[in-house]
Parts: sequence; structure tokens; C-alpha cells
Amino acid sequence: MVEDRPHYREHGVDLDRMLDLQTPWCLMVAATLRIPEHIARGHADLADLAEAAGCDAEALHAVLGHLVSQGVFVEESPGRFACNRPAEQLANPGRFLDLEGIGGRMAHTWGTLLDYVRTGQPAYATVFGRPFWEDLAAHPRIAADFDALMGPAGHGVPDYDLELSGGWDRIRSVVDVGGGTGAMLASLLRRHPEVRGTLVDLPGTVARAAQTLDAAGVASRVTLAGQSFFDRLPAGADLYVLKSVLNDWPDEPTVAILRRCAEAAPRAGTVIVLGGVSPDEASRPLAIDMLVAGGQTSTVTQFAEQARRAGLDILAARVQASGRFVVELGHQV
Repeated sequence: MVEDRPHYREHGVDLDRMLDLQTPWCLMVAATLRIPEHIARGHADLADLAEAAGCDAEALHAVLGHLVSQGVFVEESPGRFACNRPAEQLANPGRFLDLEGIGGRMAHTWGTLLDYVRTGQPAYATVFGRPFWEDLAAHPRIAADFDALMGPAGHGVPDYDLELSGGWDRIRSVVDVGGGTGAMLASLLRRHPEVRGTLVDLPGTVARAAQTLDAAGVASRVTLAGQSFFDRLPAGADLYVLKSVLNDWPDEPTVAILRRCAEAAPRAGTVIVLGGVSPDEASRPLAIDMLVAGGQTSTVTQFAEQARRAGLDILAARVQASGRFVVELGHQV
């Protein structure tokens, strides 16, 4: 069925363009089929290109024809394609457009938005058969894609520092809780050579941390702890860091993670949170982590209550020079 409807644009808002689902799906299909790479290897004619990509020629022609109309790829002559700069960018693995990898998980998850809004609960398992974290555990390649998405491949080369209210002079040990493959911890240790670190994440994730830590020259100062952050954490560190962790979890698991940090930290220790908390006056965000795992972003007022239930108080909450909103926690007096 060919869709034929009037084009509406009012008040500077182009609703038809905003509602376009065809273009992003065509882009992801072309990326998944490695069309730019096949063309670069000389498979420019449609029949040859379809055979190289393992797909139907007529269907591929329709997809590429639409993308050409949007300025991606060039049809040099009927049925013969070439890459332009936008098409070449589809081959960038850091864009995570592969529908058979984590990109596909994220793309299909947006289709559960109605269920999420109606129930307030993620419907990820209804699409993929398991809750998000269990799904990653069952598919190591997709889990590795997710680690890459969370690390330098997805977010660029990190150069993190944290502005602590009391400064770094007293900090000699830091535990990065749910720290993935160690990108942030490596950056912190590079900036603070007198500090040692512990990286906590699931065993399969920390097993992939060696390259990041070695490249930063900090591997000798890092202890790897392959475990869940719902289990008891390595105790006695001066600083516990939760970056992009709490935004993945609803209220009760958030309190449980904070409680584990409170149990592990000494009385003078600090817990610092990046992600999952926003200023009270900030607009309400909608993020993919809300749909995949039921995550949330709490206001400072809401978070103060969560922290209190875990035995912690907010010491500071502010936007740092980096632009990140950071909350510092300490033990209740």
C-alpha cells in the first residue's frame, strides 16, 4: 500500500519528518547487511551486491532507492550503486546500527514504548524472551556489543575527572561499581597516580577490561572483581563510584545498590553518583534504559529518600565543570 498524505508543517515543526520510520530502518538494514563494505570491495551492481550481502535483489533495490532519495548512497546508473560520505559512515562500528547486535536490541525495544507507558514496567522480555540483563548473559556477542557501547567505542575516548568536595588528597583507593571494561576507572587512575582502583562488574565484562587498562598504563594498580553489584562489594575504599548504573534500575534495586556501597564504605568514605539523578527543576527525560530494564532518573529530592533508606545522606549535588550532574553521598551522622 502506497501512503499518500498531505505534508503538514506548522510552527517550525515538521511532524511528517519526525514520524518517518522508513529512513532509520533502511539505514540499519544497510548497515547490518554491510552494504558499504560490499560496495567498497567492488560489488556495485545490484545482483552482485545482493548476492554478496545474502539478500533479495529487488527488496535491496527498494531500500537503497529510498536511501539514495535521502542523500545516502549514489545510484550512478540504474542498478549500480556507489558510496558517498554518509554511506561510508554507516560502516562505523561505533554507531551500533547492526540489527543483529545491541543496536537491534535497542531499536526493537522502542516498539515496546506503549506497553511501558501503560504499565510503567519494561516489556523487553516479551520481545526477546528474557529480561535485559539475563538476555545479555545468554548472548555473549551482544553483551560484548553492549560493553563497547558503554565504553570508548560508543562514547568516545574518556577523559574523566571528578571534583570532590574534599578534594583528592585523602583518596588512596576507589571502587568503580558497575564500571564495565574500566574506561572511567582508567582515566581516574591516570589523573591520580597515587590512587589504586578496583573494577566491579560481571565476570564476563571485567574479563574484557585488560585492553583498556593496559592501554592506559594502569593495569598494575587495578584489582578486578567479577561479581554482581547486588552482592557484597570490596570493602574499605575511600571512594565508591556509580556512573551510568542507577539509571538502569527502578527504586528498590537502586536502594539495594546504594546499601551495598554504604556497607562497604568506611565511615569517612564517599559514594559518588553520575547518572540517574537530576536537579529537581530539570525536565523529565525519556531514555532507552527506562524501556530495557525499567530504569529511572530521580530528582534530587526523590534520590535523597532513596539514599536515606540505604543509610546515606547527600553531601553535595551540583553540575561540575565537565557539565555532568554529580551527587556525593556519605554515611548518615
